Amino acid sequence: MAANPFDCEAAVVGGGPAGLTGAIYLARFKRSVTVLDAGFSRAAKIPRSHNMPGYPEGVVGAELIAAMRAQAHLYGAQVEKACVQRLQRIEGGFAVHFDDGREPLRCRSVLLATGVSDNAPAMPQLAQALRDGALRYCPVCDGFEVIGCHVGVLTDRCAGVREALYLRHFSDRVTLYFTQRVEVSEEDRQRLAAAGVALQPAPVRALRLREGAGVRVEHEDGADDCDALYGALGLRVHSQLATALGAAHDDDGYLLTDSHQRTSIEGLYAAGDVAQSLNQITVAAGGAAIAAAAMHRALGLPG
Repeated sequence: MAANPFDCEAAVVGGGPAGLTGAIYLARFKRSVTVLDAGFSRAAKIPRSHNMPGYPEGVVGAELIAAMRAQAHLYGAQVEKACVQRLQRIEGGFAVHFDDGREPLRCRSVLLATGVSDNAPAMPQLAQALRDGALRYCPVCDGFEVIGCHVGVLTDRCAGVREALYLRHFSDRVTLYFTQRVEVSEEDRQRLAAAGVALQPAPVRALRLREGAGVRVEHEDGADDCDALYGALGLRVHSQLATALGAAHDDDGYLLTDSHQRTSIEGLYAAGDVAQSLNQITVAAGGAAIAAAAMHRALGLPG
């Protein structure tokens, strides 16, 4: 009998909620699976998530990731600290190459769960501002926590208008700020005015973490104090490993997948924030479960 040329049946690139959910399912399907985690999970930075089902008092992002990693280990998934440099198509699967020069990992299928990164504003004490909830990124996740507060939205483009209007549902004190001079259309001005959202056209010069709570927004016309500031400066979608192989994607770089989370590359699946969907932990986990089930079926019976 010929030797098995593969190190594992499935490689999961990314150790966040999507990657670890996929690993848990694959391991429980009795598949050999290796998680390659660079250690930059967006979810791990969440001070406390209050919309994760099953946690009435909320859950710290890093604690959720640690629990999911332990669960994956329990069922036999291997989790390795690794930064993947590129994927290579080989006969029957993929070779996963690393940036540290170690031997490539050879696998039959890949679940890409590399996520996205927020473009952070220039701000001292950035990590503390995130921990304290003074700086936030996702109103879908935590708009509830700023009900009735003075909320600022910082953007560098007119797309920030949508986020300001979204947050108006939670507070009647919302101000839209810009990092640079932006030409706001008359239509957007009217929409903001009708919703009661304040527009500050003077570019922001500095952001300071306030003593106690909140953020001081210093701009060319003075300074304002916000209870919370939302950064709406866009995202970096980490889809390059797939797009380098020719995987289909949208204009923002999100990978396009079918109903089974399959990309346009055979054997390559994607789940979580790197795939086109709502960027939420529950959505990431659901997509990864779908992907893992499809991968299991495609792998077939043991050889």
